Amino acid sequence: MRILITGSGGLLGSKIAELASGASHEVYAAYNQNRPKSGTPIRLDLRDLAAIERVVRGIGPDAIVHAAAMTDVDKCEQERDLALRINYEATSALASAAREMGAFLVYVSTDYVFNGERGFYSEADEPDPVNFYGYTKLMGERAVEELAGAHCIVRASVIYGAAPASGKSNFALWLIDKLERGERASVLVDQYVSPTLNSSLARMILEAVERGLEGLYHMAGAERVSRYEFAAKLCAAFGFDPSLLKPARMADMAWAARRPRDSSLDVSKAAGIFRAKPLKLNEALIELREGVMRGCSRGLQ
Repeated sequence: MRILITGSGGLLGSKIAELASGASHEVYAAYNQNRPKSGTPIRLDLRDLAAIERVVRGIGPDAIVHAAAMTDVDKCEQERDLALRINYEATSALASAAREMGAFLVYVSTDYVFNGERGFYSEADEPDPVNFYGYTKLMGERAVEELAGAHCIVRASVIYGAAPASGKSNFALWLIDKLERGERASVLVDQYVSPTLNSSLARMILEAVERGLEGLYHMAGAERVSRYEFAAKLCAAFGFDPSLLKPARMADMAWAARRPRDSSLDVSKAAGIFRAKPLKLNEALIELREGVMRGCSRGLQ
């Protein structure tokens, strides 16, 4: 298949591009600032809506995975026009272009479309975002539903992986870095999520593309945990001293934007349909540790 992947320099897009290239798909890896390692690199600034249409027409993809987004929650709150442009208007342009070219579209959304008052949300639950980031991603979902042809909408939660991407770390790597240096890490005890390993999510998304699975799916990790519980399990998996973890609370954070208290996701629908299942946290941490060790050994060569 000919697949266009936006955000190919990022944490999730780079992994999808790597897996799709390894499966002998013809991959076009769209990026803005960080050139991807897999696929044919295509420079694409999502603020340029005309460029989106030109790129899609020029490639003529069978499928598009839209993994790019403005994900800095506080920045979205402070720079609303930019967040709306990238997360909603660019998604609308991509959805229209996908329908015109007859391409299957996968849109990567977020658990932050929910208000977090209850947690363990299923696909049937009504979104109600509490910040502008969640609002723009929900607008993106609705644009895909209205404008795209065949499509799949994917919601994930706290995506992490074994290597930095786009010049940024992620929650797991931030913890590993601090704990390896023997530094204390303040971690929230009262925010609950479904941490999602990027390679696990990439496998499920590639399967959705290859099988043309339409609909809305929660493709997160298979367990609801607080960020502190996640950190404690990471300590056990990597052999770090858990006494370095310092409990913190959401009220202690100087955030510009509100966060949902419990945005954990029910993944039973995806688990029942996909061959690549959402991973239990211990399974994901084993895979993360192997990935980190492979990265370390490459660095020593």
